[in-house]
Amino acid sequence: MNASIESSSAATALAGVLEPSPRMPVLFVGHGSPMNAIEHNAWHLTWRDLGQELLARPPRPQLILCVSAHWLTPGGWRLTGMAQPRTIHDFGGFPRELFEQQYPALGAPDAAKAIARLLRDPQTGAAPAVDDSEWGLDHGAWSVLGPMFPAADIPVMQLSMPYERPVSEHFDVGRQLAMLRDFGVLIVASGNIVHNLRALRIEAGVNATYTWANAFDSRVAQALQQADWQALMAFQQWGEIAQMAQPTHDHYLPLLYAAGAVHEGEPLRFFNTGFQMAGISMRSTVWG
Repeated sequence: MNASIESSSAATALAGVLEPSPRMPVLFVGHGSPMNAIEHNAWHLTWRDLGQELLARPPRPQLILCVSAHWLTPGGWRLTGMAQPRTIHDFGGFPRELFEQQYPALGAPDAAKAIARLLRDPQTGAAPAVDDSEWGLDHGAWSVLGPMFPAADIPVMQLSMPYERPVSEHFDVGRQLAMLRDFGVLIVASGNIVHNLRALRIEAGVNATYTWANAFDSRVAQALQQADWQALMAFQQWGEIAQMAQPTHDHYLPLLYAAGAVHEGEPLRFFNTGFQMAGISMRSTVWG
């Protein structure tokens, strides 16, 4: 489908729900520890500054669509469709203050239904199911959106990921999301390029990490800079550094959605380059 037909189809499906707008950016955010939501550390402060930058650059997003490493749905894709998504505290062993955090952004049920009509499962052609009860906003979403947009006055929905699908299909769905950027939708993918919780070193500094972690992070960064999407999708063929950096690749997959939503020739900017507790890469990217 060419771009003009795609835009026309999107305009028809989204009529009365979202307005055409200048193209929104797309973000991949390394979210790291849930504690980053409440600790005013370097990661948190950069998210805050980026949110202020995005709001100062018109137009204002009409909707945030978040793809989080923490919503995995067997079989296919799902979109949150509730009017008031709950704040999910999907972790344990953290201070009460973190469990008390709420992100009361509204959902967008009508937009969810309209967007579901635009997206297709690469295998079956089915539209994603609209989930109006079982999920909400997990910490992959609210822990970064809270610092970025503390007023919580932009509606938010999440798109799930079926972990068992080939990585190329996740990228394909990201490609489908690209059209939404021309209708006021800010895409925020949230995961981590390196995510090995067994390798964490609590007292490690921002730049302290392992040789394998640095090698994997650098190789991904090079693929992103070169817009080499095939290399980005071939990470499982990178041998030991990939096995160590992504023992399970749920935190890598959101990067493929963000990359898929990038238009040809768009400028890329890295932020939060560094490591948290040695085993988590916080490298983040904004396009557009």
